[in-house]
Parts: sequence; C-alpha cells; structure tokens
Amino acid sequence: MSTTAIGINAAIAVGAYFMTVRMIPRLRDMFIKANLAGRDLCKKDKPQIPESYGVLIGCVFLISMFLFIPIPFAFDEAAATDALTGGKPATFPHDKFVELIAALLSICCMIFLGFADDVLDLRWRHKLLLPTIATLPLLMVYYVNYNSTTVMMPNFARGVFGTSVNIGVLYYIFMGKLAVFCTNAINILAGINGLEVGQSLIIAASVTVFNFIELALGHQVESHQFSLHFMLPFLATSLALWKFNRYPSQVFVGDTYCYFAGMTFAVVGILGHFSKTLLLFFLPQILNFLYSTPQLFHFVPCPRHRLPKYDAKTDLLHISTTEFRLNELGKLGRLMVTLLRSMRLISWQELEDGRVITNNFTLINFVLFIFGPVHERVITQMLMGFQIICTLLALFIRYPLANYFYATE
Repeated sequence: MSTTAIGINAAIAVGAYFMTVRMIPRLRDMFIKANLAGRDLCKKDKPQIPESYGVLIGCVFLISMFLFIPIPFAFDEAAATDALTGGKPATFPHDKFVELIAALLSICCMIFLGFADDVLDLRWRHKLLLPTIATLPLLMVYYVNYNSTTVMMPNFARGVFGTSVNIGVLYYIFMGKLAVFCTNAINILAGINGLEVGQSLIIAASVTVFNFIELALGHQVESHQFSLHFMLPFLATSLALWKFNRYPSQVFVGDTYCYFAGMTFAVVGILGHFSKTLLLFFLPQILNFLYSTPQLFHFVPCPRHRLPKYDAKTDLLHISTTEFRLNELGKLGRLMVTLLRSMRLISWQELEDGRVITNNFTLINFVLFIFGPVHERVITQMLMGFQIICTLLALFIRYPLANYFYATE
C-alpha cells in the first residue's frame, strides 16, 4: 500500500468531516421526533438533547471506508512493480482485501449493537457477549493470514523462558478480551459533556502519531498504513462530533459511539499488530476499570447511574454516592473498601445507624473527591489533560524505556 493511498484516505476524511458537520444540526429534529432524546441533568434548565448520535457518526465513517475500499489495491506498489517488470498480471492481494472487509464487518456489527443498546437498553451480560461475537471475523482473518501467537520475552525472563514463548490459543483469548475491554472501557468513563468523544479523539491521535513514528522507522509498514486508513476517517468524524458534543453539549453520543470507537481501536490494534501498545494508550480507562471493579462486579452496591450530582445553585458537580452496611458486604467487598479507604482513594462517612456512605467508584468521582466540586467543563478538561499525560507516558514506555527490557524490537 502506498503513501498515495494514505493521501486519498486523508482527502476522504476531510470530506467526511464537512459532511458530518452539516448533517449533525440538520438531523436534530428527526432524532427528537423518533424519541431519541434525553435531558441534560447537569444544566439548570435541563434542556432536551438529541442522543444516540453515534449511529450517524458511525454511518459517515462506514461510507468513507466503503469509498476507500478499492484505493489501497489500485495503488499497491508491489503488485504494480510486478506487473511492469515481469510482464505478468499483478497478483491481487486477497488476504489484505479480506482483512479490510472483516475489519469493517466487525465495526459495522458494533455500531448496530450499540444502537440496539441505546434503544433496547441491553443487560450487562449482553454487553460482554456481543463484542466477543463481533470480534470473531477479526480473529478468523488473523488466524488465516498470520496465526502468529508468539510473545517476545523481556530480557530478565529470557534465562527461564527463552527469547519468545508460543502461547497458542491464549493469544486469541487475549485479543478477544481486548475487544471487549475497548468497547466497554470508553462507555464506563462517560456521562459528562464531551468526555466520550474527547478521550476517543486523544486515543485516536495517539495511535496516529504512533503509526507515523513506526512508518518513519520502517517497522511493519503495511500494518501501520492499514491502521492509518481507519484512524484518519475516525479522527475526522469524531472531531466533527466533538464540535457539537463538547460543553455545552448540543447532542449526546449514546452507547453507539462508545462501542463504535472501542471496536475501531480494537481492529487497528489486532490487525495492526500493536495490541500491547494500544493498551498503553488506554491507561486512564484501565485505571477507571480497576477503580470501578468493586461496583462493576457487585462486591459493593452499584446504583444504575453513577454520574456526579449537579448543584443548580453553584452550577458545580459534586461526587455521587452509594451507601451500604459494612457487615452486609462479602469478605472480598469488605477487603476492597478497607484497602481503598486506607489508601484514601474514597470518601468515607459513617452514620449512627451503621450505614456507610462513600463516593461511587469512577474516575470522574475520584477527581471530584480529590479536587472538590468543579464545573462540568473543567472536569472534562482535567480528564482530557490526564489522558494526554498518559499518552506521553505511553510513548515513553514504548520507546526509550522498552529498550531496557527488550534486546530487539
């Protein structure tokens, strides 16, 4: 695949941006009429906001990618050279074509499932099962085209395990779980204006920078070009959505966008062969998942909505809380809250009747617990700033630091 294909892809992405910017306000009344709307509870007047706009962004992205499908193969430098110098017809790269189609199929499935969740309010077990099923086309293509399940060992472990270890089916289990994590990680770090799109934009920009660095170094050129072909349209459509979703939000993205974004990242991470590096760009989402574990797995009572509380008098956000009796928790639940309390990572208020009140275990509430009540715009900026810091840390781990642990790339 040539740099010409990347240039055409970038041009299509620019067109997708302007198309999205024009469509978002024009379809507002259509979404409200279809009852795809909700109240912004973090505003004094609680305005009605159209939601599930992720389905529109996903559709524009798919249209962009469908238009792009023939481009990489029309400008395949290796095939063209073979045809000119050997006098033989160029061999069509069927493996690359199937890879691209399978990637789009998985993303399309997650857009559909995300929209179904917005409309039907699926249960949590479905949110774990359906991304796994949507990942099967990716795993099948990876098995047919590569089937490489070897993991490089760090220097300190090579005396025991050798230079590399073939972990077999465990590698496919890891990739399947990666897709489940990516599709849900953005979804559980959400709920305030611009946060879902903002974190996705920073992750996508991080992946794009990483791809260009790897291309400049000449590492796995085709894999990183493949990743860029997805990231550029995703960045363009998400940037257009950010224009309307940032504070004060004019549209809500819904679960559709979170699933669409997560699966897009999983696709490029798996088929671009940098799944471990991708996880480095998800450091805030990993921290949020670990912090949320007691409630996500119901070791501690988990209310349906864990969004921060809005104070209309001050126009500030406060921590939202959950309450329980410590002696009613299981052993593991008591251990978790005791550990978090001893590390001062949660608020703690004991009432006379034996009940305990703590903040809900999300990164948003943790920031409010540490810094106190802040404006919605400010907390979004703080979390996006933290995402950028984590990106810089990820790049530091991936390049200067990795050289100390791995003898070769």
